Amino acid sequence: MELYLIRHGIAEEHQLGLKDEARSLTQEGRQKTAKVAQRLIKLGFKFDLILTSPLVRAQQTAEILMAAGLSSQLETSDHLSFEGDLQWWLRDWLEPRKYPQNTQLALVGHEPCLTNWAEILLWGEAKEQLVLKKAGMIGIKVPDDGSPVGRSQMFWLTPPKYLL
Repeated sequence: MELYLIRHGIAEEHQLGLKDEARSLTQEGRQKTAKVAQRLIKLGFKFDLILTSPLVRAQQTAEILMAAGLSSQLETSDHLSFEGDLQWWLRDWLEPRKYPQNTQLALVGHEPCLTNWAEILLWGEAKEQLVLKKAGMIGIKVPDDGSPVGRSQMFWLTPPKYLL
């Protein structure tokens, strides 16, 4: 299985009176995310499912990916919010679904959660070494059996500037 960890696009700055979870993508964020999505289509990407954080900026990013044709299925998961825990997601969300080995899942979320998840999958612990820019993507191949923690392989790490 391949997991594609995708950070949301450029969002509104923090401001008084605006809850963090309600921050939207900026016009620039929408445009760059749409360009990245179009480039991913040209590169042949297609996801079986896009799973997104419930926060507005992540949902908007996921909707842009859907509109570009990267997937026909979209779901929301609290596991991808700031409090999300990789072990819980693996146990409570991924394992019960028993996806086939060739499944490609896009997970749209936030930093530092996504890079922490990637590092745990790769090295068994978060080392704060990976950098994931807004609208960037990390591709990770997880093993066909057993725990993916510390046993997965990264095959893609791209900041959006290389896709624009």
